[in-house]
Amino acid sequence: MRVHICAVGRLRAGPERELIEDYFTRFDRTGRALGLGPVTLHEVEDKKGGGQVTEALLLERAIPERATICALDERGKGLSSPQFATQMAQWRDNGCSDLAFVIGGADGIAPDLRSRADFKLSFGAMVWPHMLARVMLSEQLYRAATILAGSPYHRS
Repeated sequence: MRVHICAVGRLRAGPERELIEDYFTRFDRTGRALGLGPVTLHEVEDKKGGGQVTEALLLERAIPERATICALDERGKGLSSPQFATQMAQWRDNGCSDLAFVIGGADGIAPDLRSRADFKLSFGAMVWPHMLARVMLSEQLYRAATILAGSPYHRS
């Protein structure tokens, strides 16, 4: 199952990019044997300032055709790391070939795109900057792969 992170904004060089690239490498290495990965980052940027609607159009173009869509949204469902790993395995086992995680910009995801999501995931009631959300998602993808592989990385 190929994993796509479709996000508004361009990630510049710096600590967030380094963390994301590290977790992507770890996820790809661990997930390969489990039928997970690779993970690809699709960045979109609304240079004309059209807001949520324009961002949604750009995000929709980045989402692979027939992909399962998981929107990151503070109104979504909060999962523990083992529950997230189980959800990933269910998507994979149910024949999902492309899984797209969608991260909106400063104003979140447009309601029309959010309503199209197959699943809405929350990292808690707090709102996180989209760059940190990418880091957190990247780490959780790697953690999910290690949980499914039976690795000791995750300790509960």
